[in-house]
Amino acid sequence: MRKNTKLTAAAAATAALALGLTACGTSSDPVAKGEGKADASKPLVVAASPTPHADILNFVKDKLADKAGLKLEVREFTDYVLPNTATESGQVDANYFQHKPYLDDFNKKNNTHIVPVANVHLEPLGLYSKKVKDIKDLKPGQTVAVPNDTTNEGRALQLLAANGVITLKDGVGTDAKLSDITDKKGLEFKELEAATVPRALNDVDAAVINGNYAIEAKLKPATDALVLEKAEGNPYANFLAVKEGSEKDPRVTKLVELLNSPEVKKYIEDTYTGSVVAAFGAPAK
Repeated sequence: MRKNTKLTAAAAATAALALGLTACGTSSDPVAKGEGKADASKPLVVAASPTPHADILNFVKDKLADKAGLKLEVREFTDYVLPNTATESGQVDANYFQHKPYLDDFNKKNNTHIVPVANVHLEPLGLYSKKVKDIKDLKPGQTVAVPNDTTNEGRALQLLAANGVITLKDGVGTDAKLSDITDKKGLEFKELEAATVPRALNDVDAAVINGNYAIEAKLKPATDALVLEKAEGNPYANFLAVKEGSEKDPRVTKLVELLNSPEVKKYIEDTYTGSVVAAFGAPAK
């Protein structure tokens, strides 16, 4: 029987706080300080967003892990913060939910030490609407919702700019923000936490939604999006990540091999039909 643990933000925060207090009281413990060696006999605990990350991990757990001699435990988190803080504190061994621009920004802002290990997949960001059928139908006065975290907002604005919805200042990159828009074309913008954007789709005229949250909301990025990010040359591959120093944990190495296997690639292709694409090959740097 599958033994996944789905943690709500509140429950995970409580657990993380308790762990943090314990760690503060045992700072001489080398494991608490991230200096100890991992116990290869214990399950590798991985924090993941529910879809598609946990789904992919559960495929590995159910179909591949036993034969490879890997004990794998998947814990589902519903936000973009707690998986990293839980990995930093040692509550989990690894996480799988994010891309490099987000991780770089998170480490810088939170003084965490999370590092990527291997790319797994890409979820193209898309613009969705229940009120217009074509991007050209967006009119002045209408409202577009975008994710409010630094990297995903910049990514959303770049998608809109690339499709002529807005104009951005010359030279702004993935960290673009609303103040970098030079021509809004009369549109209004609503910044929301990424996980809540799909729920706002009925209240706005269009919304830029992360691929995993679109899938959870029963949207099909490959067919439902008004516009969708191109996969070629995209820097937003999602990867397995660990706290610095744990990259060579044999359990992590084994999981990387399984996540980058032909079986997982076929699972992604068969399950998500273009809404999620495998991103094996190029190392996460």
